[in-house]
Amino acid sequence: MRSSEYDLDSRDRADRTRAWGIGLLVVAGLLWSWFTLLLLTPYEVDRKPDDRYPVECEPRLMTERGTANEGLIHGDYCQNERDWPEAVVVLGLSVPVSVAGAVLFTSGSVSRRMSAHAEAMRELDRIADEREARTARAR
Repeated sequence: MRSSEYDLDSRDRADRTRAWGIGLLVVAGLLWSWFTLLLLTPYEVDRKPDDRYPVECEPRLMTERGTANEGLIHGDYCQNERDWPEAVVVLGLSVPVSVAGAVLFTSGSVSRRMSAHAEAMRELDRIADEREARTARAR
């Protein structure tokens, strides 16, 4: 295998690695969006199955009421429906996905840049060799 073929193969691998990194970063962004949705959007809760008039609840982050542990005791259906553990799990899942995506994207980008740099150096060496050969023939 010639060096140019190896270089092109290396760039293809780097592009695939970078694409995987971008994909994982997109997934992490979706998880962050879901986390934000859970905390900042109002929601409705049925008091019983097929409730025609569900209770409207304020966003979890904006509420001044207690947690789910005391919600149903006081007749507050909202507190039991959307509590912090679900949001924290979504946030916790986004962390390793974000880290893996960032590592893969960075690794692919650096590999691609190094490959381009090596090709540029080979080209400069080839030009310098040709110039030296022309100078030697001219003497």
